[in-house]
Amino acid sequence: MSWNGISWIDALGYAASLTVFATFCMGTMMPLRYTALASNVLFAAFGYFGGIYPVLILHAALLPVNAIRLVQMQRLVRNVRTASSIDQFIGNLLPFMSVRRAKAGELLARKGQQADQVFYLAEGELQLEELGKTIGRGSMIGEIGIFAPNQKRMATIRCKTDCYYYEMSGSRVKELHFHHPAFAYALLQMVIARLLENLEDQNGSEGSGA
Repeated sequence: MSWNGISWIDALGYAASLTVFATFCMGTMMPLRYTALASNVLFAAFGYFGGIYPVLILHAALLPVNAIRLVQMQRLVRNVRTASSIDQFIGNLLPFMSVRRAKAGELLARKGQQADQVFYLAEGELQLEELGKTIGRGSMIGEIGIFAPNQKRMATIRCKTDCYYYEMSGSRVKELHFHHPAFAYALLQMVIARLLENLEDQNGSEGSGA
């Protein structure tokens, strides 16, 4: 069966290619994932009916990957909307972060460097050297520098003990921030809480000096 000389299998291939082109034109993650799933289904069908098995295998493997990422993104947005605390918000964010380990004395960042990562400390202690401050487990650090005008680190971050932490790139943080208002709102709350905490620490130090 064909339409104007184009077989239905060829039409399936053209439709699949069109969905790939559409993903490159999208600026937000959720529509991109939906379109990527449609592309996987169309290409898998094209590979099956056309006997092009490498295409079938590739997109059959990519289909669950895109489905899992879509579910994670939906869960993040849904949970951020209902999150009652910053700790709950961070917990929803961890599946999108990479796990890292560092030995005592290792540097995670140096003052004045480009701020291109955020860290969540799961185990251990971090030292903010210029501030003389120790950060314990359960803390997110580095988010202020990413959104600062000069995007520079305001303090050197060194592992005071062996540390187990999560890391997310600054570009990923910005992507989530700009494309998901619920995420942006929760992040804003976290930044404000950190600034207030730093202000209280500064006032406490001045009071002790007096």
